[in-house]
Amino acid sequence: MYASILHSLAGTTSEQHKIRTILYGDNIIGVPITPLFKLFIKEVLTPFYIFQVFSFSLWYADGYTYYASCIVFLSVVSMAVSLYQTRKNQRNLCNTAMTSTVIPAHRGTDGFHEINSADLVPGDVIEIPRQGCMMPCDAVLLTGSAIVNESMLTGESIPVTKTPLPNPTSLGHADLEYDLSQHARHTLFCGTKVIQTRFYESHRVKAVVVRTGFATLKGELIRSILYPKPVNFKFNRHTYGYIGVLGCIALIGFIYAVFRMVEFGYDTGRIVRRALDLVTITVPPALPAAMTIGLVYAQLRLRKKSNVYCISPQSINIAGSINCCVFDKTGTLTEDGLDLMEVVPSNPTRFESPVAEPEEVASRDLILAMAACHSLIRIDGQLTGDPLDLKLFEWTKWQLEESGTSEEENRFDTFAPTTVRPPTSSPTSPENYGIMRQFPFSSKLQRMSVVSRGLNAKHFVLFTKGSPEIIRSLCKEGIPADFLQVQDTYTKRGLRVIAMAYRKLSMNYLKVQRATREELEWELTFLGLVVLENRLKPQTKPVIETLLKANIRCSMATGDNLLTALSVARECGLMTPKEQGVLIDTDTSGMLQMTTENNEPVSDGVFASPFRFVVTGRALELIFKNSEVAFHQVCVRGTVFARMSPDQKQILVEGLQHLGYFVGMCGDGANDCGALKAAHMGISLSEAEASVASSFTSKTPDISAVPAVIREGRAALATSFGVFKYMAAYSVTQHVSVLFLYWIGSGLGDFQFLYIDLALITALVFLAARAEACRKLSRYPPPSSLISVRPIMSLVVQLVLMIAGLTAAYLISKSDPNFEQYDHEEKEEGDYAGFENTAVFSCSLYMYITQAIIYSKGKPYRKRMYTNASRHDALSSQG
Repeated sequence: MYASILHSLAGTTSEQHKIRTILYGDNIIGVPITPLFKLFIKEVLTPFYIFQVFSFSLWYADGYTYYASCIVFLSVVSMAVSLYQTRKNQRNLCNTAMTSTVIPAHRGTDGFHEINSADLVPGDVIEIPRQGCMMPCDAVLLTGSAIVNESMLTGESIPVTKTPLPNPTSLGHADLEYDLSQHARHTLFCGTKVIQTRFYESHRVKAVVVRTGFATLKGELIRSILYPKPVNFKFNRHTYGYIGVLGCIALIGFIYAVFRMVEFGYDTGRIVRRALDLVTITVPPALPAAMTIGLVYAQLRLRKKSNVYCISPQSINIAGSINCCVFDKTGTLTEDGLDLMEVVPSNPTRFESPVAEPEEVASRDLILAMAACHSLIRIDGQLTGDPLDLKLFEWTKWQLEESGTSEEENRFDTFAPTTVRPPTSSPTSPENYGIMRQFPFSSKLQRMSVVSRGLNAKHFVLFTKGSPEIIRSLCKEGIPADFLQVQDTYTKRGLRVIAMAYRKLSMNYLKVQRATREELEWELTFLGLVVLENRLKPQTKPVIETLLKANIRCSMATGDNLLTALSVARECGLMTPKEQGVLIDTDTSGMLQMTTENNEPVSDGVFASPFRFVVTGRALELIFKNSEVAFHQVCVRGTVFARMSPDQKQILVEGLQHLGYFVGMCGDGANDCGALKAAHMGISLSEAEASVASSFTSKTPDISAVPAVIREGRAALATSFGVFKYMAAYSVTQHVSVLFLYWIGSGLGDFQFLYIDLALITALVFLAARAEACRKLSRYPPPSSLISVRPIMSLVVQLVLMIAGLTAAYLISKSDPNFEQYDHEEKEEGDYAGFENTAVFSCSLYMYITQAIIYSKGKPYRKRMYTNASRHDALSSQG
């Protein structure tokens, strides 16, 4: 839909509302609360529980009353817990999704009146309350501005300013098509909190509804939680194949049992019961719980020890396979706060000497630019906004007032909600400047601008700040001859450099309001550079060193300058002193250019020595569009990716995944949402307990969460791998021991099955899952493939050893002088007492304990078994 159409809307009529309600439905993100009976039926009809019901029936028919009753009891308890947890999760998600409020809307000719938010439809014009509200829909801002907290969606705690969508009709410009991704700065998203609005005189802050219900951004996120993307993880796929192998073993035993019992002359019913009993042994009752218990313990340890919250437990196993990590820079590798080191004023021919105090700056325009060009706001009397804006403004020592946020008349100008003034001036001083119009910072444009005017001034002034490369390209005059040399001097030291410029506007207020950003941001006059230091966080370098030693590839994706990012990469250890950086950027004509760090052409000798690509976002996107082979080479050899937009970060993550890497992404959740959601392991550094922007949310604002999650992921994956193999070996052991006893017409008794499955196996499995993660990261991730030579050979070797051990036990018992041969014809059905039964049962118990020790390997992924006191005591007591 075009912007002119959105601005022309005056709300919906009663007839339009009825039609659109039928078309789009109510504005409700309804998470269904499934009735308990339906949940019960759904749970019972899963393949596992269907198999369990079959097993119960068979066990009762075969006389295993106590064993069957205990398993029924445990299954019912397990099912009840599962139903309770499912219902609780549904209610929590429903409460999170439900946003019901009363909001003023324009309907027909009645003007604005309050309606329930559930009645909103696309096309409705609503008023955003002056005291703020929780947005019930996605809406485009038409008039006024709003301060919004989007932490629920992005994890970013800093409020953002939303400005109205430009009106091409009133501004006399070509119409533009509204696009959500390009006009996010003009869009109020459902589920975000409007803190306050800015309005002019008695004008309303109006917005037009564009999406409702599940079509909103919040609706899409809730839908992704309800119906998550299938995880194509090798371990999950191979479990079914491994169970298939066990099924083949069960089939062989089934055939053997049938033939043997036919030889004994058993009746058909008894043959069927005893043969099918072998099949039930191959699927242990505790298998589903055993496969998830390791994830549960890992999730609890992450929350308790590392302050990391996980909304997707299945992601923990995948985190154990991570072999590549991508980091944001500012706020992730470096501190959020910036220290302003110095300001470098400029005159038309050269840079002046750097200054450290605002009183030393001779250029009044440079001070004005630093004081006015920002998006700061006052919330409860406190200045809030981007840390960079805050640092520059505080350095000037000016004051900010927002007289347009109340209904009193603005003493400066009815169209200027914000004024800035020197600390010594009065509210009516000519030195006061009002911010008339604001063009927020755009990561794609790499700049922001404001239009300002002095109290009694006749002309407006445009102040712009941004990356030196962009500001230089927009300036017509004032660029010193040594601009690039001075810039490189600072960026090579890892310092952040911001360029300032301005332009005097010879136009009236109406033209200023109608002008597009492109019409104003050109033919600027360069004012100078602001140099800031962005220190590394104390944990950054040790964590990077730990990851590199663990053979985990690390790279940086940042919106900062190429040389600044390169310097930070060297400082934190992403690049070694021996590795030379090959810089890939685009020139003014949009063509790729490749240079060394000293700005020299790249020779063949550079590629013969250790090197790393240092790439800008524009160059990466250009390579991505033109050459898949070159793009993959840059992804593999690239370490620093600078001037990256959010979309380009996502392209990088998906490119690495296409090459077979398991990619982890760590960022602050603001400009990294796309990459965080695309990565196998997304970690958002946020104060919120959970953010839908990523699977993991760390309340500790540094990258120490990355190795912590990988360690727990590797421990959980190793636990799942070991537990699954143990459960398979245990079922095969029990299967073979029963086959031995079938040879003589005997079997295992009711209480023997009960002891093995509940007292021994279940206890050992649950205690095995409590093994904590090893502190040191291994150079290689744990195996994730069950269908490979080692796991299959492990099972085969265990099978051979079992047969040999049980045979030896049987022969030894037979050599006893008091040995009495078991005679199935003299015994009643279910009476299996005898020397053979005792020998096979006792031997199999030690096999279960031995296998538990074998598959409880500690290092390099888990702590050694003796550190797990609970399991050590359990093994000792069973022995």
